[in-house]
Amino acid sequence: MADEPFDDDDDARVAPTVVTVTLGPDAPARLDKALAAAVPEAAALSRSQIARLIEEGAVSRDGAVVRDQKAKAAPGQVWTIRRTAAVEIEAQPEAIPLVVVHEDADLIVIDKPAGMVVHPAPGSPSGTLVNALLHHCGDSLSGIGGARRPGIVHRIDKDTSGLLVVAKTDRAHQGLAAQFAAHSVTRHYLAVVHGVPTATDPRLRGTRGVSAEAGGILRIATNLARHRTDRQRQAVVWPPDGRHAVTRLRVVEGFADQAALVECWLETGRTHQIRVHLAHAGHGLLGDPVYGGKRTLSVRVLGDGAAAGMGFPRQALHAATLGFHHPVTGARLDFAAPLPADMAGLIAALRGAG
Repeated sequence: MADEPFDDDDDARVAPTVVTVTLGPDAPARLDKALAAAVPEAAALSRSQIARLIEEGAVSRDGAVVRDQKAKAAPGQVWTIRRTAAVEIEAQPEAIPLVVVHEDADLIVIDKPAGMVVHPAPGSPSGTLVNALLHHCGDSLSGIGGARRPGIVHRIDKDTSGLLVVAKTDRAHQGLAAQFAAHSVTRHYLAVVHGVPTATDPRLRGTRGVSAEAGGILRIATNLARHRTDRQRQAVVWPPDGRHAVTRLRVVEGFADQAALVECWLETGRTHQIRVHLAHAGHGLLGDPVYGGKRTLSVRVLGDGAAAGMGFPRQALHAATLGFHHPVTGARLDFAAPLPADMAGLIAALRGAG
């Protein structure tokens, strides 16, 4: 997936807590904004967390639950937020090697390898990034993420490689979550896709939600929601359904007319966003078993490169850069992670064949 900020952990066994919020005289008219402006700092709730809690039915007024984050709010109203408090997690520390790009007292930046799950879940109780962090960081991880996601502010898919920031203190967690909610975190991904997506392609120009911007940039803007029949997948939907998602991309290098290395960057961070958006545009990722589609690569055009591309064992997606302001010091931090060996080898095979 493309990454997305975490809110309270749905499936963790946690103790409920209640936060009472009284809206001030200058409260915004929209509920999620009004609550975010008035919630006590000690509650450590970002606007994205509040929006998710509203959708989950955890926000009420005078005993009546409100599930619309755009509902009208007014000064003086008293709202109740029922959230979850972090408890002792079930995951155990494991001595799993980590590639640490940066670490200080408040946060740690990891270059996650493909194949590593971020947090424990049914079917993946161990061997995760959380297990590794518990061993590496001990008790210094933030607890806001819930019982099975200590310090996890955003995530990337198991089979996506690259950069991920983890909070070590509650203050850092809150500050990072606020930046993700404000879409001020910069995240660039490198992906290898079927075909060469260009703004001059008449088919792309006629694809709903796809538009061209200056500099050869393509913008894909849709709403995303869970697939109606396969709950493990996401699907493109249109307002009023789903959540707004925007991906931009440009071609870095084309391999004949068969494949391309593209750079993608996110305005929003929704589940599987890049994978779904590229598939919607007709340029699914090589190696993506869920969204990649049935396109093949031409042996006649690419030779051995076709076999390398068609046999690539994971979605060819790498979180290459990550930038944000340090949530405690305010300093700007920017990180880059080189392509892992498997993607670098794939690109070399495609380049050599082309």
